[in-house]
Amino acid sequence: MITSCGKNPGIKRETFILSVDVGTTSIRCHVYDKSASIRGSCSAKVSLLYPQPGWVEIDPEDLWKGFVTVVKGAVQDSGLQMCQMESLGISTQRATFITWDRNTGKPFHNFITWQDLRAAELVRSWNRSCTMKVVKDIFMLHFLTRQKRFLAASLVVFTTQHVSLRLVWALNNIPQLRQAVEDDSCYFGTIDTWLLYKLTKGLVHATDYSNASATAIFDSYQMCWSGFLCSLLSIPLSILPSVQNTSHKFGTCDPSIFGVPIPVMSVMADQQAAMFGECCFDIGDVKITMGTGTFMNINTGNKPHTSIAGLYPLVGWKIGADVVYLAEGNAAGTGAAIKWAQDLELFSDVKETGAIATSVEDSDGVYFVPSFSACASFMGLKPSTTKRHLVRAILESIAFRNKQLFEIMLRETRIPITKIRADGGVCTNNFIMQLTADLLGRKIERPSHFDMSCLGAAFVAGLGTGKELATFEYWDKDGRYRGVLQSWERALQRSMHWYSQP
Repeated sequence: MITSCGKNPGIKRETFILSVDVGTTSIRCHVYDKSASIRGSCSAKVSLLYPQPGWVEIDPEDLWKGFVTVVKGAVQDSGLQMCQMESLGISTQRATFITWDRNTGKPFHNFITWQDLRAAELVRSWNRSCTMKVVKDIFMLHFLTRQKRFLAASLVVFTTQHVSLRLVWALNNIPQLRQAVEDDSCYFGTIDTWLLYKLTKGLVHATDYSNASATAIFDSYQMCWSGFLCSLLSIPLSILPSVQNTSHKFGTCDPSIFGVPIPVMSVMADQQAAMFGECCFDIGDVKITMGTGTFMNINTGNKPHTSIAGLYPLVGWKIGADVVYLAEGNAAGTGAAIKWAQDLELFSDVKETGAIATSVEDSDGVYFVPSFSACASFMGLKPSTTKRHLVRAILESIAFRNKQLFEIMLRETRIPITKIRADGGVCTNNFIMQLTADLLGRKIERPSHFDMSCLGAAFVAGLGTGKELATFEYWDKDGRYRGVLQSWERALQRSMHWYSQP
């Protein structure tokens, strides 16, 4: 598209796509041209707050300021003008939420992030409750009636990563929020919804199907908020945003923010956006994102996957009348394990870790369990153990968890794998990539550009798709690495109940 702007309105100028990815640790914005080349970039750090043990929050005003800063910075870096920005795509971390006064826009609390554990006791008590046993029995109603609403209810397993019980905690513990619900003046939203509200000066309260499906209060079978679950948890439907297609004109940025009105043409959850950016459009395509956590997704086509082993059915994206579903397995603490090791001075630069790991033949019988939300531990330490063995054990543990997730996915979905692609900061580590390919016995493709969430949101916002834009490196199985996985799994089992109450 060609547009005119600036002091010379008669001069036609090329237009570009803005895409912003709000991650757990950073906000990144890229300006893309129509060949999907990056013309300008800017990033800012996301400051996580830890007000109490297990609580992980983000200041909403800091996030908003960071968002505006990276958009302006990316356009400045490109040497282009803001009026040349044709549209904006937004990708965000999922299941991080906030509530606010719909009249004043004032938040009732900070963002409560997907890593937050304040609802851990609620999760345990609900999952063990008699109520949940009754819910599980609803599966028999599905078996007899084949009605999807019964199937969705029967699959409920609460976790701290989902919005559901963290929102219940907020409703139970924040008096101003409870009062606002009673007064019908409360809005709820994940990060994308909050940003849309701010960008449009309060005109839009919406989300898309990919973000909604990651909250655990959305029915992916009927494609609407779950009246059953919201009633079960006493979550008022009135506070929830409208759900729109992933490719949709959500609204227009108020001109006071960037100087010109820029339409927001896509809103997408980060893992689904990365899947789209990797061009995983066919049934059986697999994407592995290794960043703050590890997320493994498989394209299941136009039907949500019904899991009995923990794979979560997600809406990948909805464009027009077409819906693509994903099944997802995840493991927390991937990037955190590497950052923790760096803080312990096991190495100074993350880029060194691959060379450190290959400088020793094996981990000397040492195994690392990277479960910081439960009991992270080293097992098998001995006098001969060195820093190099510890680093290798940490990197091995990431590949071992990839193997676990992959085996569950194969067993659960029974879908033939067509291709596997990896992205995220950790996938730059050659040691982890090679070991993962060896353990999976598959070829893994890695892009030369790792910011797949931004690219996916840009595709949906207006770039279009249909051609492979990244140069992929290939990691082939060679069968050299076997055996230690079983020992690591034993270490994992031993650490699982370390903090259990007698």
